[in-house]
Amino acid sequence: MNIHHYSAPIGIIEIETDGYSITKLKPLRKKPATLLKSENQVIRKACGQLGEYFAGERQQFDLPISTQGTDFQQTVWKQLTEIPYGKTISYRQLAQSIDNPKACRAVGNANGKNPVSIIIPCHRVIASDGSLGGYASGLEIKKQLLDMEKKCTFA
Repeated sequence: MNIHHYSAPIGIIEIETDGYSITKLKPLRKKPATLLKSENQVIRKACGQLGEYFAGERQQFDLPISTQGTDFQQTVWKQLTEIPYGKTISYRQLAQSIDNPKACRAVGNANGKNPVSIIIPCHRVIASDGSLGGYASGLEIKKQLLDMEKKCTFA
């Protein structure tokens, strides 16, 4: 396992790999006491794509990922990748999109357990009333990600 701390406009992002794929990518709520650096091809590619994302030059990630979760979680995470850049949907709409309209709470729980946020864009899911809902890395980071995506335009 390799751990790398990437410095982003939203703060420090912790990236974990198994050497072959990204197993965790999370914005941290607090800056760690020690910033870890790891060099391998997967980390370099992830850092490059994160740089492009934060510069407004990338809408989707093309990284090898390895996620561990239940079949339901995997279904939710796959559906999250279908949410267009700069757009949001509600937890209810997400539940409906996986043909399980009564699973709003379960969808929210699966969303919160997403191990590779930003790559799998769980920040694009909001409450039905338009409020931000929750975000494992904090609502301020969620707001920053959504605001950044809305400001960026692509040719």
